[in-house]
Amino acid sequence: GKTEVYLEAVAECLRQGRQALVLLPEIALTAEFLSRVEDRFGARPGEWHSGVTQTERRRLWRMAGEGGVGLVVGARSALFLPFRDLGLIVVDEEHDTSYKQEDGALYNARDMAVLRASLCDAQVVLASATPCLETWVNAEAGKYARIDLTSRFGTAELPEMRAIDMRAEKLETNRWISPTLAAAVRARIEGGEQALLFLNRRGYAPVTICRACGHQIGCDHCDARMVEHRFLKRLVCHQCGETKPMPETCPSCGAAGRLAPVGPGVERLAEEVAERFPDARVAVLSSDLFASARALKEKIAEIAGGGADIIIGTQLVAKGHNFPLLTLVGVIDADLGLQGSDLRAAERTFQLMRQVSGRAGRSERPGVALLQTCQPEHPVIRAILSGEEEAFWRAEAAERQAAGMPPFGRLAGIVLSSPDVQGVFDFGNELARRDAPLRRIGAQVFGPAPAPIARVRGRHRVRLLVKAAKGVALQPALADWVGQLRPPANLRVSIDIDPQSFW
Repeated sequence: GKTEVYLEAVAECLRQGRQALVLLPEIALTAEFLSRVEDRFGARPGEWHSGVTQTERRRLWRMAGEGGVGLVVGARSALFLPFRDLGLIVVDEEHDTSYKQEDGALYNARDMAVLRASLCDAQVVLASATPCLETWVNAEAGKYARIDLTSRFGTAELPEMRAIDMRAEKLETNRWISPTLAAAVRARIEGGEQALLFLNRRGYAPVTICRACGHQIGCDHCDARMVEHRFLKRLVCHQCGETKPMPETCPSCGAAGRLAPVGPGVERLAEEVAERFPDARVAVLSSDLFASARALKEKIAEIAGGGADIIIGTQLVAKGHNFPLLTLVGVIDADLGLQGSDLRAAERTFQLMRQVSGRAGRSERPGVALLQTCQPEHPVIRAILSGEEEAFWRAEAAERQAAGMPPFGRLAGIVLSSPDVQGVFDFGNELARRDAPLRRIGAQVFGPAPAPIARVRGRHRVRLLVKAAKGVALQPALADWVGQLRPPANLRVSIDIDPQSFW
């Protein structure tokens, strides 16, 4: 529905002889989108993302500057193409966290799109079924115009949402699919329809523990547990990418045959599905299982064409894919994102659950979304099931406003990293003591404290958090504050304005 609406805006922009840019959060979405655009406009738009060759990139860069391309579809870095006359920027799924660049040059593509549009007299469309709170607040304040689509495209109906209370389900050990969900999956397969089982955990198991001594296998270079990837027959660190073969004996006590996986990942879920539904065709969609963007696109196209009965996926499947035969979504652990120190935990869980549920019933057949939860009374779970999105956003906004948190305040995350643990803490403490430039604008400094993952790639990480009122000039004050000290040669200082993650 919303795609059709903003493609009308793209068509009008092109009619006026100006250029248009559509940003997508995931490379895997581009194939289906490009085909749709080609069918509509009779020409293929320019592509800009990591899956495009260097030669094609050079060609598109030149064409954008010369006005030789009207429409470009790309990832966040497409914002920096030298468009000759940019008239429209569309940020599809604008709430998506992948629009935030977390390394190198730190920026949020959604915010940069708004800035770039203002600089070149262009319009910007932020499209999402579950907007981020910042966008919702701007619309409420009248800064953004708001367009609501009150129904789904064509004959499609919104899926029915129900919770499965896991406290009342009789679940065997090392099983994660409840009898209620299993029965619903079986009914869909017998009816020639597709079912999606969603679990936002890559790999086979998030922790491998020794039953003899209790040792949990961690990364040699990070303070993080290594994740077992059984399809690859390796342990993988999801922080630095380090891999090692799955050991036969415990690296701590040497006991053989006592290493056990703890908790499920999508690969372990696939193992359970194969046992329970031996005749079903199963597809696993997880970013680490595909060597290239092309292989992932081909798999998604195969599934959309009916090439699987049961789809098992991580958040990759929540992003705008259209599977016409999919009528059931089962969320294995709806409580997974509700815990933790992230101020956006409730918002992100709400968005993810609503987005993944929206994959069901996108064609003529009605869809059902079943959420397995141990907390059906949790306010976020209740908001998801009731569909009272406005009430959820209002409550979330009131909480943030009371705490002076974004979007009603400003945050800056400062990460110090060094191989020398004492040196990085000494520098952080000295920085915290010299906070006069920040006190002048009424800002507070919290920390230094060890980062939640305190060591990555052999470097010790310390965090400080700066909190300020919304209207203050935070960046100049930060520059004055950090500029008072010269960091040692082996110490890195990273400043992230409006951080999206706090690890």
